[in-house]
Amino acid sequence: MTTDWDVIGYVISSDHRVIVLGRLAEGPATPTRIAEDVELSVSHVSRALGSLRSKDLVELLVPEERRKGRVYGITSDGERVWKDISAKDLAE
Repeated sequence: MTTDWDVIGYVISSDHRVIVLGRLAEGPATPTRIAEDVELSVSHVSRALGSLRSKDLVELLVPEERRKGRVYGITSDGERVWKDISAKDLAE
């Protein structure tokens, strides 16, 4: 599998995206849990999740209409991108 530098560049251009993707690489979580774990505001986490979702790097694991208890997980594409970011030491 080739490295997708466009997607990697997109992720690493935001510290928040890097932090959130890295946290989800450890396991699924709600935005509130992620925010607590990585010491970011929930609004920053939510924005990062939205942009990572737009690139299919993370996914919502519960029904879309659910408003509370929304659990997110990393996709297989997200795992590949995270491995590349980690292996090449691109995370700040």
